[in-house]
Amino acid sequence: MSARQPKPKNPQREIEALRQSLRRHDNRYYVLADPEISDGQYDALLKRLQELERAHPECIAADSPTQRVGGGAATDFSPVRHAALMLSLDNTYSPEEAREWDARIRKALGKKRWSYIVEAKIDGVSCSLTYEKGVLKLGATRGDGATGEDITPNIRTIPSIPLKLLSDSPPDLFDVRGEVYMSRKDFAALNARQKQENLPPFVNPRNAAAGALRQKDSRVTAQRPLRFFAHSFGRIEGHRKTIASHLKFIEACGRWGLPTNPVFRRLPNVEEVVRFYEKMEGEIRRLDFEADGLVVKVNEFDLQKALGTTSKSPRWAIALKYQAQQATTRLRGVAFSVGRTGTITPVAELEPVFCGGVTISSASLHNFDEIRRLDIRLGDRVVVERAGEVIPKVVKVVASVRSGKETPVSAPELCPSCSAKVVKEVEEEVAHRCLNPGCPAQLKRRVLHFGSRAAADIEGLGESAVDQLIDKKLISDISGLYALNSEKLLDLDLFAQKKAANLLAAIEKSKRLPLHRLLFGLGIRHLGEKLARILAAHFGNLRALQDAGEPLLSGIAEVGPVIAASVVRYFSQKSNADMLKKIEIAGVNFTEPAALLPPGSLHAGKTFVFTGELEGFSRREAEDAARALGARTASSVSKKTSFVVAGKEPGSKADKARRLGVPVLSEKDFLAIIKSQK
Repeated sequence: MSARQPKPKNPQREIEALRQSLRRHDNRYYVLADPEISDGQYDALLKRLQELERAHPECIAADSPTQRVGGGAATDFSPVRHAALMLSLDNTYSPEEAREWDARIRKALGKKRWSYIVEAKIDGVSCSLTYEKGVLKLGATRGDGATGEDITPNIRTIPSIPLKLLSDSPPDLFDVRGEVYMSRKDFAALNARQKQENLPPFVNPRNAAAGALRQKDSRVTAQRPLRFFAHSFGRIEGHRKTIASHLKFIEACGRWGLPTNPVFRRLPNVEEVVRFYEKMEGEIRRLDFEADGLVVKVNEFDLQKALGTTSKSPRWAIALKYQAQQATTRLRGVAFSVGRTGTITPVAELEPVFCGGVTISSASLHNFDEIRRLDIRLGDRVVVERAGEVIPKVVKVVASVRSGKETPVSAPELCPSCSAKVVKEVEEEVAHRCLNPGCPAQLKRRVLHFGSRAAADIEGLGESAVDQLIDKKLISDISGLYALNSEKLLDLDLFAQKKAANLLAAIEKSKRLPLHRLLFGLGIRHLGEKLARILAAHFGNLRALQDAGEPLLSGIAEVGPVIAASVVRYFSQKSNADMLKKIEIAGVNFTEPAALLPPGSLHAGKTFVFTGELEGFSRREAEDAARALGARTASSVSKKTSFVVAGKEPGSKADKARRLGVPVLSEKDFLAIIKSQK
């Protein structure tokens, strides 16, 4: 316990008071988006609670705010039988279909009076939460609607899900249903981190959320920005009589600390529903979460019961979707592209179709597990969607119109670029790979990556230049770049005297870059910019890293066994060792300058974020200067940020920093810090 804190007379009473306070502040921050205290004040309360619980372990409880993420206990995904079926919704796509559904409701209910509740149809992952006496006991996936899987440790990591309901008299049992999702902003930031760490991007927010919920280590799930909306319940004991409608249910969720959909309307009739549907068509894709339509429900629970359900869907609710971003066409074929690490990616070749303002002739199929999930066959009629209004993808098959002549899509046995054997290295992994290091398609992408701005920064080494260099067999690996000369380049169609000279000068300049840039440029699987910096700083030179085994690499905090194995595997391949020897002979730097991480810096461990246009630095130069102080850099502002350096037109990062109490420095202030360290 901190020496500054007096010994409590009644630790249990103070612990419970702190828990109640933190739960209330969690609700205001994550659910209401209206915090009452600063992050620093919140952290102080949490730290005090942690100190008290360490001093009095007998007082620790599962619903304490300190217990969101445990010690990495494995999630076993054992089956869970739902208290009531988790049904799916019937889809409609037009006001006419909505009116037809309303006519069936009127026919069934006769002269009874009812209203409709309309909510945005969030594209998330369905799950159920079970609270007993207000305490979260179970989180489960939807599964087949009757039986799901236990994902409780992962559910507990989601900040917007209360571990204990905010009520002195909660229901004895509450089985609440909802959607786990990622906001558009959080998803974009997550994929930016994936790219920075040289990891594959996630397909869409829903798939990213689904993958996070199926992690066996809850600490991994805790690192993903998951959120939750409650939208219904399966069973409630203790308050059932006072919750007689969906509106009353939503109000109860708000009182108990459960987040609900911000797009929510109670409307008197179907014509008002249609008007709201038409109004939201232009707004639905500007929401902070993925949504493809609205959900319309009969508000009164007694009338829902009277209407009943079919075998899979409630008769009292529909999904009213928008059509603008989807179109149906025929799958002509599947092409296979090869990435720089050998990953084979299937791409749908389509009969051209107009969708969302453009004509689409190809679309992503993501991977072969997705092909199997959708049961896609050559010749199928498929539904194409423009995700985020940009990337076309195949979302489903119209199986009802199959003729029987459609044929399954299989992963290629041979690489489409080099005809080497394609393998699936690890059974649990999605990717199929070509392992031939001499594969031309892989080589082109490796060379492009090596020459990219974040790596060797070789200006003039674009796709057309790389294609010619490899097709004309002027280079067979990265080391070939350092053997080029004017005579070789001038034989190519693209190059005149000046362009050849500029490229050779850029290649020569790349020899002097620090080790971390070289490491990132090599394209070692799973090794992104951040880890390249960490390894370069840890080992100091490439030879020491090449000699390191998996145990030594795994002992570095940020490096796990998968990354360690990948690094060792890369350096153990003879073709890579030969290539590195050639570029060393060519004079490429293999060391990390000591000045990049000086010991004893006043700013070691601090985090800088840069925003706006700086006059004296490029963004990369500014970040390198911060790292030379021993500091870290980040792309987004949080309560853990030490300084934000703001140039011209800094935008929202500076505003957020001020709200969080993070110091905002001018470029002049930053220069003064640099000079003070020299």
